[in-house]
Amino acid sequence: MKDHTVRKHRIIVLGAGYTGAIAAGRLAKRLRSEDVDITLVNAESDFVERVRLHQLAVGQELRPRPFAEMFAGTGVALRLGRVTAVDADRRTVTVADPDATETEELAYDTLVYALGSGWNSHGVPGAAEHAHDVAGRPGALRLRERLAALGAGQPVVVVGGGLTGVEAATEIAEARPELDVALVVRGELGDWLSPKGRHHLRKVTGRLGITVREHTTVGEVAADHVVTADGTDLPAAVTVWTTGFAVHPIARATTLEVTGSGQIVVDRTLRSVSHPDVYAIGDAAFAMGPGDKPLRMSCASGVPAAWQAADTIAAHLTGDKLPEPSVRYFNQCISLGRKEGLIQYVTADDRAVSAALTGRLAAFYKEIVCKGAAWGVANPTLGLPTRRRPVVRRATAPVADATPVPAVPAES
Repeated sequence: MKDHTVRKHRIIVLGAGYTGAIAAGRLAKRLRSEDVDITLVNAESDFVERVRLHQLAVGQELRPRPFAEMFAGTGVALRLGRVTAVDADRRTVTVADPDATETEELAYDTLVYALGSGWNSHGVPGAAEHAHDVAGRPGALRLRERLAALGAGQPVVVVGGGLTGVEAATEIAEARPELDVALVVRGELGDWLSPKGRHHLRKVTGRLGITVREHTTVGEVAADHVVTADGTDLPAAVTVWTTGFAVHPIARATTLEVTGSGQIVVDRTLRSVSHPDVYAIGDAAFAMGPGDKPLRMSCASGVPAAWQAADTIAAHLTGDKLPEPSVRYFNQCISLGRKEGLIQYVTADDRAVSAALTGRLAAFYKEIVCKGAAWGVANPTLGLPTRRRPVVRRATAPVADATPVPAVPAES
């Protein structure tokens, strides 16, 4: 005779960047440990401040933030390892140990997919072999080592004029003024900014001695130069590639509905449109925001999305009212080295308005934002009311039965 008992609802969060770590901590605060098991799967034992990786690349030391300390006493279990597969139909994930010698299959009732993104070479010949990135800590550390070996006057080419490229170029030029830094931009420098923002960006890049090459596309990267689309060779002892991000490829190999770029298609509560027991947040999700525009890959999108998903999951499990979708934009915060910054105020759907904050005050503002984001990860369960109501719709199954039982029915 089987001993039937009520088991806990199993929540697995994949990825512990800003979005995954915040979601796990918020769920731990919203739900009781007696009712749920929350497992956070991540390849690294420390939190990576991705928005500061350009600082790490130029030799600045970042404060270590071990997950073991962050989640001590919260009820969140940390599973170190690399996610190798997701079976959305069987509700399992496969995780390889850090040394890749063994794998383990974990079953879930609710999955939060937050594996994020990495750099995107766009298939440009030589980019993957010769260019450096600041999309992850390993890449930033490799770039740091390479930059440290450069002598005065050597050329550094940053390809890509978005937020990451602008921050990387200005950080390198400020930290290493003896280097010859160039920024290659497909369109006009700062063409998404207000006139005031564009003017300030041009002023700062000029003061830092950065050569800006506008309306230029790189078609090939070699070990010591890049080749533009018109055949011009630009010397480059180091090439830094910042032309956008590519999402983790695992979702594309599942039965989850994804876009052509591999992002998981979700509704406005960040719930998968094909598998209602899966939520995708951050760069991994294709979510519509204000003005029916897709949310861009950014910390500004990911953090409120993590709140939204966690609160929606908690509401489904406790029978509470579902939260109203609330992901919107307020500003774009850009560091221009340690002494300068640019805060471009935007509409809810991320269009620049005329107002912008510049100079040292903007740099201070950006620093506060970065510290606030890291504090939110390091203190994930503070500042929220604790849910003390028992979980409803909790799965009932024989303890010995490893078959996952869906706890949340699909919505019509």
